[in-house]
Amino acid sequence: MTPKLSLIISFYNKPDLLQRVLESIALQTMRDFEVVIADDGSKAEAVEQIDRMKKQFAFPIIHVWQADNGWQKNKILNKAVVAARGEYLVFIDGDCLLERHFLEEHYATRKEREVVTGRRVLLTPRTTHQLLAQPIRKNSFCIGLFFSLLGETLFGHQKTQMEQMIRLPKWLRRLFIHERKRYILGSNFSLYKSDLLSVNGFDERFAYPGYGEDIDLEFRLGRKGIPAMSRKCQLVQFHCYHKHFDTDYAPNKQLLQQNTDNHITYTPYGIIQ
Repeated sequence: MTPKLSLIISFYNKPDLLQRVLESIALQTMRDFEVVIADDGSKAEAVEQIDRMKKQFAFPIIHVWQADNGWQKNKILNKAVVAARGEYLVFIDGDCLLERHFLEEHYATRKEREVVTGRRVLLTPRTTHQLLAQPIRKNSFCIGLFFSLLGETLFGHQKTQMEQMIRLPKWLRRLFIHERKRYILGSNFSLYKSDLLSVNGFDERFAYPGYGEDIDLEFRLGRKGIPAMSRKCQLVQFHCYHKHFDTDYAPNKQLLQQNTDNHITYTPYGIIQ
């Protein structure tokens, strides 16, 4: 049976984090979905652990792997898109845990020719360590995170963006929250597969992490009349702490500017080449 939704998770060599991510996915209120792991060349040990995870969880897990040839996230994401069976695609990273309504809210607020985008709560090193220490069995893990992050925000002066934990019921959102255009966050966005295919997916020439690879997609979709719209007070996710990449953004910036100057919508360096 074809699932309504495919959740695509970008992944590389962190099976302990992926285990917790999948545990949070197992608590989702929406049940008609599959998981597609977009693996950018993980080692054999990580691949073996993913094989074990496939048997552990009730939802379908498709593992799409490519050989490690440096950072090629956009290339493996395109392969995952091709493998995905759902008509609607949600994208997250392999270090982001989900509040239990996450998939339901992405799917419920979907619109044709529109990208749904959310934000994320930033976990500190201490809260990340706490999460990894034990399995996630109940959605009450969100309550524990709230109090841990509140203390670190108030007294530890940590940047957590914990306001992104605020989740309002639908009727309150209708009264007080207005949708607006917002940039795509690569770890929390969704759209119809047909809309993504209409611009030929991700531009695989972006070969450095941290800048441009998701902005380029946003710009190309926007030029085709498919805007990215925010969904505030829902789509809650928690981003586990890790050190930021120390990389040279110049090649990505140059490529992004080139695509912008040429008004590119359909990239010739995407799914179909």
